[in-house]
Amino acid sequence: MKINRIRLYRTNLPYIGGAYGWGAGNVIETAVASVVVIDTDAGLQGCGEFTPCGENYMVAHSAGVAALAELVAPKLIGEDPRQVGRIERIVDQTVQGHGYAKAPFDAACWDILGQATEQPVWMLLGGKLTDGAPMYRVAPQKATDETLAEMQRYRSDGYRQFQIKIGGDWATDIDRVRAGVGLLEPGETAMADANQGWRVDNAVRVAIATKDLDYILEQPCRTYEECQQVRRVAEQPMKLDECITGLGAAQRIVQDRGAEICCLKVSNLGGLSKARRVRDFLVENRIPVVCEDTWGGEITSSVVAHFAASTPEEYLQNTTDLMNYNTRSTGIGGPVSKDGKLYATDTPGLGVRPDFESLGAPVAEYCA
Repeated sequence: MKINRIRLYRTNLPYIGGAYGWGAGNVIETAVASVVVIDTDAGLQGCGEFTPCGENYMVAHSAGVAALAELVAPKLIGEDPRQVGRIERIVDQTVQGHGYAKAPFDAACWDILGQATEQPVWMLLGGKLTDGAPMYRVAPQKATDETLAEMQRYRSDGYRQFQIKIGGDWATDIDRVRAGVGLLEPGETAMADANQGWRVDNAVRVAIATKDLDYILEQPCRTYEECQQVRRVAEQPMKLDECITGLGAAQRIVQDRGAEICCLKVSNLGGLSKARRVRDFLVENRIPVVCEDTWGGEITSSVVAHFAASTPEEYLQNTTDLMNYNTRSTGIGGPVSKDGKLYATDTPGLGVRPDFESLGAPVAEYCA
C-alpha cells in the first residue's frame, strides 16, 4: 500500500457560545482548522486535524500545517502509511519541532492503519481500558452569574468535572474560583485554569486566598519553573498543561514530582504517536493524565476519544468533546458524548471521515 495523494483543507469553526474567554485577555470567536486527508492506491483514506486555540497566533499556526506539507508531503508520496513509525521518522528528519503541524499527518496514518487491519485505533494503542471517558466542560471567562448558569446546564447533561477559566485579574479570579467551587455538588470536581495567565506573585496570592477550597490549580504561570514556585506555597493539587511539550518535560515532572495531574494535548506533543509514549511513561509512574487537544472538530475529537479509551481508567482524569464546542464540522461520524462521557467508535480506524461539504476546496494538493 502506498500514499498517492495528500490534500490539505482549512475551514473556520465558530465557537458555539459566541465568545470563549481564557487566560490573560484571550478570546476565541472562530477557530481555524487545518485538515489533512491522505489517500492510498489501495482505496483507503485517512484524515487528521489541527486546530489551535488562540486568535492572536491562530493564522500563523494554521498556516504552519501548510508550510510543513510543502516540505514533507512530497517525501510521503509513495510511502506505506501503515508504517506509522517510519512516517514519523521521515517527518521528524525533514522538519525539527513544529509538532502541532505534524500531528494531523500522524493521525491520518493511524486512521489508515486501523482501516487496513480492520481494528479501531484504540485497539492498536493497547486496547480499550476506559469504556466511556469522563468529560469536563469549560466555563469561559464571563460574569460570575453567567458562569454558574453554564455549570448548571452542563450538570444536567451529565458533566461532573468543570473547568473554570481564570488567569486575568487575580483579585476577580479569587471571586470566580470561590463562586465556582461553591456550586459543586458531592462527587464533582473543579479545575481553575489560568492558562499561564498570572505572574508568580499574583498566582501565589490566589493560591493563598483560596487555600481553604478543594479544587485543582491548573497551569498558573507560563513556565514550568514559575509553576513550581507557586507549587511551593499552594495547598491545592497542581495540574500542568501548556508546559508539557514532550517526553523530556514528562521525565522532569516525574523526577521532581512536579504535578499531580498532567494534561496531554495531542497536537502539543507532536501527534498521537508521541502522545502515546508520553502518556504511557506518566501512567507507569502513577501520574494521572487528561487526554485532549488544543481545539478542533469531529476529526480531532476522534483522535482524542481513541487516546482516552486506551488510557487506564484509574489514571484518566478526564477528556472533552471538542466537536460540541463548534457550530460547524470537520468530519462525519466520530465519537459520541452521552451522560458526561465520551465514547470512541468501534469501527476500523478513527471512525470518522472528512466532511468535504463543510471543508470546501483543498488549499493544497500533492499527488504521485
